[in-house]
Amino acid sequence: VQLQASGGGLVQAGGFLRLSCAASGRPFGNYFMGWFRQAPGKEREFVAAIRWDDGFTQYADSVKGRFTASRDNAKNTVYLQMNSLKPEDTAVYYCAGRSIYVATWGYWGQGTQVTVSS
Repeated sequence: VQLQASGGGLVQAGGFLRLSCAASGRPFGNYFMGWFRQAPGKEREFVAAIRWDDGFTQYADSVKGRFTASRDNAKNTVYLQMNSLKPEDTAVYYCAGRSIYVATWGYWGQGTQVTVSS
């Protein structure tokens, strides 16, 4: 399984970015695809997840109402639309995958840097 994240960059507070995660290597039915982030000096934290089959989503409280996870089954790609960005959203963002039957995120992509300036 390969996960390829992209779309990070530098944006001003209040702006937006869309991250993409291209997935390959297996069928992703019965999988959750997730987004995590890690800021300097902090632990990696959960941001959002989407269930591949039906689009069910989950979000961290800190991003609810601002971030939206989505997926394009035909392209095997998941997205994270990030609106109303804040400086505290600055982090390396990672996409990840796990079976819906386990709790461990077993597949990880490389990170993409998101920097929000004030």
